[in-house]
Amino acid sequence: MQDGDWDALLRAQDGVCTRWQAMRHLSGKVLDRRIATGRWQSVHRGVYVTHNGPVSGRQQLWAAVLAASGGGPALLGGSSALLLHGLKRFDDPLIHVVVPLGRRSRRPPVGVRIHRTSQVPASDIAPSSPPATTAARALVDAASWARSDRQARTIIAMCFQQRLVTGADVGRALGRMPRAPRRDLLARTVTDAAAGAHSLGELDLVALCRREKLPLPSLQQRRACRYLDAVWVEWGVWAEIDGAYHMDADQWWADMARHNELARREEVLLRFPASMLRDQPAAVAETIRRALREAGWR
Repeated sequence: MQDGDWDALLRAQDGVCTRWQAMRHLSGKVLDRRIATGRWQSVHRGVYVTHNGPVSGRQQLWAAVLAASGGGPALLGGSSALLLHGLKRFDDPLIHVVVPLGRRSRRPPVGVRIHRTSQVPASDIAPSSPPATTAARALVDAASWARSDRQARTIIAMCFQQRLVTGADVGRALGRMPRAPRRDLLARTVTDAAAGAHSLGELDLVALCRREKLPLPSLQQRRACRYLDAVWVEWGVWAEIDGAYHMDADQWWADMARHNELARREEVLLRFPASMLRDQPAAVAETIRRALREAGWR
């Protein structure tokens, strides 16, 4: 390998390489001396960072992919791919890597979880560095691997809220994965999120209305200079699902001003803390039912 090719590889991989890659340019003796003297760092077995300073987040991702590759393709997947694609306000202590089902590989490094899959078509591979699945495929995988249904739904809501995916893209990715865990739950949640349910509270509200045979609201509709969570347009009933940020003084006044504007228009604004949808769904459903009936729904 020419020096220019070696430099280009290190730039492309954020200064991370495998022993096999390095040996195409350096002798084993030189390579071992660089490790022994601390000029380079061994971050995983057979994977090196070509400096002796702090290892960056991107270098950790590259190291995980290269350690899992075993000489073949490996991709960041699930939440790790979503974070690479720009997902905010979501933490995962593990780095998730997708490899082909038949791949034989060493025990994964600490902090890296290997997921084996029977297929990753070209349409599910993003043009990213490090290599990763697309945001749509990553969403399906992250929701499938989630610890609970609630975490799966949260991931879906966050991805739609942050505009990382579209319903069409996720639908196509899910269509290529007929055996995905939680497939029915994912499909329903993606449909609701694509229709505007961009928080777990809004998803809970839609699910509650379905269970209780209430009309389904329209979501994220503009009124009084901002978007409200849900509205039953025909009956002039609005609903807001309040998270912790609604306790902020400025937000509290904005909520009251919006409430006053709707009252002036003789419309109804219902407000529920997100915890109430989880812990007292029957009470929420009854409040909505009474408000709709008083407005003319039968």
